[in-house]
Amino acid sequence: MTMMHKNLFPEDIRQLSQEQLVELAQEIRDLIIQTVSQTGGHLASSLGVVEITLALHRVFDTPNDKIVWDVGHQCYPHKLITGRFDRFHTLRQFGGISGFPKSSESPFDNFNTGHSGTSISAALGMAVQRDLAGKSHKVIAVIGDGSLTNGMALEAMNHAGFMGTDVIIVLNDNEKSISRNVGAYSRYLSRLRVELVYMQEKQKLKRLLHYTKPGYRASSNPFVQFKERVKHILTPSRTGAVFQELGFAYIGPIDGHDIQLLCEVFESVKDLKGPILIHAATSKGKGYKFAEEDSTKFHGVGAFNSENGKAEKTSKKPSYTSIFGSTLVNLAEKDEKIVAITAAMKDGTGLTNFKKAFPTRFFDVGIAEEHAVTFAAGLAKEGAKPFVAIYSTFLQRAYDQVLHDVCLQNLPVRFMIDRGGLVGEDGPTHHGVFDLSYLRQLPNMVIMSPKDENELRHMIKTALDYSGGPIAVRYPRSDGVGATIDQDVFSIPIGSWESLQDGHDAVLLAVGSMVYPSLEAGSLLKRDGFHVGVVNARFVKPLDDAFLTRIANQHKFVVTLEENVLAGGFGSAVVEFLIDHDFQDVRVKRIGLPDCFVEHGAQTLLRGHHGLSPDKIADTVRSFLEHNGVPKATKLYE
Repeated sequence: MTMMHKNLFPEDIRQLSQEQLVELAQEIRDLIIQTVSQTGGHLASSLGVVEITLALHRVFDTPNDKIVWDVGHQCYPHKLITGRFDRFHTLRQFGGISGFPKSSESPFDNFNTGHSGTSISAALGMAVQRDLAGKSHKVIAVIGDGSLTNGMALEAMNHAGFMGTDVIIVLNDNEKSISRNVGAYSRYLSRLRVELVYMQEKQKLKRLLHYTKPGYRASSNPFVQFKERVKHILTPSRTGAVFQELGFAYIGPIDGHDIQLLCEVFESVKDLKGPILIHAATSKGKGYKFAEEDSTKFHGVGAFNSENGKAEKTSKKPSYTSIFGSTLVNLAEKDEKIVAITAAMKDGTGLTNFKKAFPTRFFDVGIAEEHAVTFAAGLAKEGAKPFVAIYSTFLQRAYDQVLHDVCLQNLPVRFMIDRGGLVGEDGPTHHGVFDLSYLRQLPNMVIMSPKDENELRHMIKTALDYSGGPIAVRYPRSDGVGATIDQDVFSIPIGSWESLQDGHDAVLLAVGSMVYPSLEAGSLLKRDGFHVGVVNARFVKPLDDAFLTRIANQHKFVVTLEENVLAGGFGSAVVEFLIDHDFQDVRVKRIGLPDCFVEHGAQTLLRGHHGLSPDKIADTVRSFLEHNGVPKATKLYE
């Protein structure tokens, strides 16, 4: 009999038998697969923590006891057993439940997350305030082995161990972040996982030897030989030594899919004092063979056929990400100084083929964006030509390094900023809508944004050829527009704009993803008798001063468009220029995102909701012109 037919809460979980918990785990997996195949989402990571989630809520008194999920993309099982079954079908949909923990959504979501490495810091802060307030509830951080490579997580562990605060860390070790983990910590955790494999094999061998015939020589038993070989070669000398040296009581590694064992371990440690780390080995994508076989592909997916694991929709247009990857490979074939750097996002940033072609010139630094940027600065200082491929929302984590280590020294580091603008269903933690603002204010920085996939190729070449300092190319999470791809790539003059459409009533200055919607809006306005020009303002910094001066001398009405927050963005740069150059008669309307965190939802829906779709742009421009007394043409333009 199914248990997933109503809203479940932790108190319900605590009434179930171990057998029922196992059944519920399977039902949860089935429901997650069914739902994510329709909505898209983070599948493999959620499938891997089902048993851990059930055991935590069974043993601990949630929500009085606090669980903090690192990153949070593994929280689907948690949401299903904390009263959100009836809304789970709205996962990541506009107006529906978030794909990440969200404290405004449920009292069981204790801390909003979306970026990695934050859980231990947050949990430690919550635990310290608990102690200051004289309370006694438990605080648990659940963090993956990938997130443990993040500097912030290690800083927090160092602090927790020094303080000796009562806090529990559950290390969900699946040997993955999104791409396979790299680095010394990854190797160390792999050694610890061997201990679990060895102990499991030892138990199997004991059972096998129990049935060995009397007189059979153990030394000739191949199973015994295997046991001794594994023990001699692979067993680590000091299990959990690193964590113990940091001041943690270390338990593990244990099987993260054994509910009974997890419950027993959690029960045994929940009243212990001091910082505790429980190391649970899990399989990412557990229970769904396609996700188990390719957990990277099923880390974050769109809609797919759950029967065969294939994507429901395939586009014939290349994505901006793939265009970056292929173009960089082509350029690197001719320039051996090109190196590529990613922070645990090899596939997501399009660098898979680069790694295959140039393994010694590819560097995955793990989830360590700060290190990635300063590492690139060191490479550039010594003559390399580094391309740092990072999502916009994750580059925020390395802001000081961009400022202090790159811009201050004016080093030619090339930033390839993927997922610029609204990313869609992942929501406010992942929208890349602040980069134009936070990069524009930095001295020496050059910022470009392509109108289409063909222009992206030329901007990559521009970045390669530019040696005057740091340069950034910002592009969206989407397929291209279907532009014709030039056979050759060439550099674009730094700071140059291009006119795409003439018009005497107003000029639309559009950046990146807003160029084609602006052209469409221009066509809609033309039907209404308004003739507007459209400019591809492909350089946000430096502005095309000569072009902008010419526009200001010829037009009274200027509209800026950007898929970025208005505060400090491209529109602000244009207004600053006009004020500084005493163009007092030019009226400016800025179109962009408001001063708020945009919720989750489909990209097209969000753009329409916030006035960035062609029809909404046309409405805004029409109202702007009519309000300022601009008359419609006496006849429609052909």
